[in-house]
Amino acid sequence: MKIAVTGGAGFIGSHIVDAYIAAGHEVVVLDNFSSGRKENVHPQAKVYTIDITDPGIHDIFANERFDIVSHHAAQMSVRVSVDDPQFDARVNILGSLNIYEACRANGVKKIIFASSGGAIYGEQHYFPADEKHSKRPCSPYGVSKQANEKYLGYYRAVYGIEHVIFRYTNVYGPRQNPHGEAGVVAIFIEKMLKNEQPFINGDGTQTRDYVFVGDVVQANLLALTDAAKGIYNVGTAIETSVNTLFQYLKFRTGSNCKKAHAPAKKGEQKRSVCSFDKMKALLQWKPSLTLEEGLSKTVEWFQAELQKQPVAAPATKSKKK
Repeated sequence: MKIAVTGGAGFIGSHIVDAYIAAGHEVVVLDNFSSGRKENVHPQAKVYTIDITDPGIHDIFANERFDIVSHHAAQMSVRVSVDDPQFDARVNILGSLNIYEACRANGVKKIIFASSGGAIYGEQHYFPADEKHSKRPCSPYGVSKQANEKYLGYYRAVYGIEHVIFRYTNVYGPRQNPHGEAGVVAIFIEKMLKNEQPFINGDGTQTRDYVFVGDVVQANLLALTDAAKGIYNVGTAIETSVNTLFQYLKFRTGSNCKKAHAPAKKGEQKRSVCSFDKMKALLQWKPSLTLEEGLSKTVEWFQAELQKQPVAAPATKSKKK
């Protein structure tokens, strides 16, 4: 199959591109490289440097004639969405509609969409949340993800474009960018390895469901099958507090940093954990790594990346004449 992956140079998208190419598919990456990295992109992938809001997307779709679109490009920070909801909507709603219209006009058969379990459900009233849980997003980011789900329902009902919507929990793993993408795991690891002080926002008792990127990739491979359609949570059904995550990463990195707190951030829920029962029953998917196993792999990757960085030359003092 010929597959377009928007955001294919990013953390999650680039891993999916690798897996699709390994499975024998032809893959085209669409990315503006605002947070994605060229070194993430598989050498066999064709690349277009373009923003999803660009009308030129339509010319690409007309020329390439994709079978499936994996839509992972997004403004993905809850905090950015709270600070600038209009920007979030321009990228995540209008940019996505630009993609969907290109799909409609050019015979795309299926759209795979990266949604968000935590942001869409908001403050949960039962744990773990299944796909039937009420949708109560408490950030513009969550609102934009829910809007996309509704639009995909429209394109399926009116134009027959099938979709798979994955409500990811907190994805972590190698290649996550602690600067350009949301992700407390990457932020903590980088600071600890560089002997800098990480900060826990709020009291640290807030919980998240951390899922390894390799398991997310397996879900995206299953999404290519005819049996895959509809909405699925992709998570572990296990809650982990930020305090617990901090302590494990401090041990794993060998850091001597202290436990320090910063003010809580607006728009972030207190507890978030999602059931994967539907994925297990219908697609035989389940997470393969424990959190400790996944975090160990992630720390190892960051350590290797740090070793690749050039060592800064010591500053020299100029001699006075």
